[in-house]
Amino acid sequence: MRHDYPILEYDPNPVAIIEPGHTMKPLEGMPEHCVLCFFSNVIEQLAEEGLAREIKSDPTESGMRRFYELDCGLDRPVALTYPGVGAPLAAARFEIAIALGARKFIACGGAGVLDREIAVGHLVVPTAAIRDEGTSYHYLPAGREVAPSPLAVQAIEAVLQRHNVDYIKAKTWTTDAIFRETREITALRRSEGCLTVEMEAATFFAVAQFRGVPFGQILYGGDNLDGEQWDRRDWMNRASVRERLVLLAAEACLEM
Repeated sequence: MRHDYPILEYDPNPVAIIEPGHTMKPLEGMPEHCVLCFFSNVIEQLAEEGLAREIKSDPTESGMRRFYELDCGLDRPVALTYPGVGAPLAAARFEIAIALGARKFIACGGAGVLDREIAVGHLVVPTAAIRDEGTSYHYLPAGREVAPSPLAVQAIEAVLQRHNVDYIKAKTWTTDAIFRETREITALRRSEGCLTVEMEAATFFAVAQFRGVPFGQILYGGDNLDGEQWDRRDWMNRASVRERLVLLAAEACLEM
């Protein structure tokens, strides 16, 4: 197993020393469908408005880990949780959601764009992710890309088309190092077909494949890296886009 580079020392043994089920047992009433939402402020607002009911909470070193049941006029319950930023934490939260009993997943969040023509708020559905992070290499053998579940992508497209929402499909670049997105590496990723950059998609796709659950993701165009200078574009203050995206993600999840 030893390799010159430790990140490539993949062990296919499905049993680890610490398994999610060691600390998390199936939660009675846990919805089968679950949205992993990166907009913590939207989740808090839904809870304050009585549209998201807390069903489980646990203290962690990074604060309370909360799971909600979303009540937005949908015909079936959908779980909702904030996965945390970055591949390692997001993978752990995803694993916990599976251990609690959720089986079908859609994530929604924002991403930097590698093409200035992608407007702030425009939706992007990842068809693959470049594995430029570390966590996915512990779930799958080394490889350049990993893909979401075709079932999940089909469900997302069906819902976006039903609501006449414009979107594009493209690869995304998942990186651990937001302050090491150099011009040369960014140009390379763009040449590979990546139109967005974020920190979790590749890991999500890898965990989903490893655990055998369908998973897809919806991103919205955020800051712009395709210019002389980085342009923040005030992407985090797009309340209407973020709120609607949560509901679209929930509907897409139920489509599976």
